[in-house]
Amino acid sequence: MGTDLRVLRQDDWDEWYDNLIRAFGGVPESAEERELWRELTERDRSIGAWDGDLCVGTAGAFGFRLTVPGGASVPAAGVTMVSVAATHRRRGVLTAMMRRQLDDVRSWGEPLAVLTASEPVIYGRFGYGVGSYHLNAEIDTTRVRLTVPPGTDDVRLRYAAPADVLDACEAVYAELVPRRPGMVARIPGWERLWLLDPESDRDGASPLQCVVAERDGQVVGFVRFRVKADWEAAGPKGTVVVSDLEALDPAGHAALWRFLFDLDLTSRIYVRRRAVDEAWQYLVSDIRRCGLLVRDSLHVRLVDVGAALEARTYQAPVDVVLEVEDAFCPWNSGRWRLSGDAKGATCSRTTDSADLALSVRELGAAYLGGVSLASLAGAGLVRESRQGALAEASVAFGSPVPPWLPHGF
Repeated sequence: MGTDLRVLRQDDWDEWYDNLIRAFGGVPESAEERELWRELTERDRSIGAWDGDLCVGTAGAFGFRLTVPGGASVPAAGVTMVSVAATHRRRGVLTAMMRRQLDDVRSWGEPLAVLTASEPVIYGRFGYGVGSYHLNAEIDTTRVRLTVPPGTDDVRLRYAAPADVLDACEAVYAELVPRRPGMVARIPGWERLWLLDPESDRDGASPLQCVVAERDGQVVGFVRFRVKADWEAAGPKGTVVVSDLEALDPAGHAALWRFLFDLDLTSRIYVRRRAVDEAWQYLVSDIRRCGLLVRDSLHVRLVDVGAALEARTYQAPVDVVLEVEDAFCPWNSGRWRLSGDAKGATCSRTTDSADLALSVRELGAAYLGGVSLASLAGAGLVRESRQGALAEASVAFGSPVPPWLPHGF
């Protein structure tokens, strides 16, 4: 390969990060944003590839805790800041970094690695499967009406400076994290990311605004958004650009969405990275005029098959032998007996005959309960050896709510 891999040193960060920025198009970030990422980078969990004195590759891993089916918070390496210089393509730099990184994650005792991919085609060969999806929408509020549930009028809304209510908003988010697989508990310092508001990122829209929803003096939800003004001969046609919206109950959720629908001088709401089952979809009068687009979100990699499968629960009893193929992390290959239910699970090596055969990539896709093993079998990616095992495992691996990652990293 002709390059050396090493753990990121403090005095290497600027060159390391410059290489990353260049790989993603070279558009510089604001000084505030750059300084925040400098503080958030976990240098002892980050590596660089160096060709002499030149940094030609980057990869990091945040020390996250990820909610899995059953509500447990499981250590997971949040793979991030991956790049290879265009001058060093096809030299094995990425493969070497992925090899080193997964070895490190295993040594840290973290059973999972997760990432959001700039290009989904990249990571399947390293054992990552798409484990959750998110929804983007562009809602025509001149043609779509919202019906709200009882109790919505009991919710009080008020504007607030985003920084002034940051702690209350983070408390709402923290209460939601255990409720849904795929959500990530915030690392201290990460809350500052949601206040970044450089003018260069607004695309002509307003500075960031915030409205909180309250009941009995307690914050039960919030929305952060910008308004992009626009006009035509017939009048205003502005866009509400939603940054994030969270609420603890249906009434709070509906109150915030009704607020967005009713904003003066606007005719469109643009939201991205929302849960695929988010409740507003069932309150609108015309779903076809909401411009729905589903995209891949969290890519999941089981680093330790046994520990990962034991860390979650199963919504129906299951006792199945899985034949797992994992060429990139061969310590996972072989047969595993998974026995579990809604109270817990065990997963250990076995010499018993396999009931289902699949690769670690498909196991990652199904892990959070949003992708059915039966659907993967329909694509020829899961093979059933014992009749009935596929149906049993598909039901058990499911989740009452789809997994969701509200933000990137």
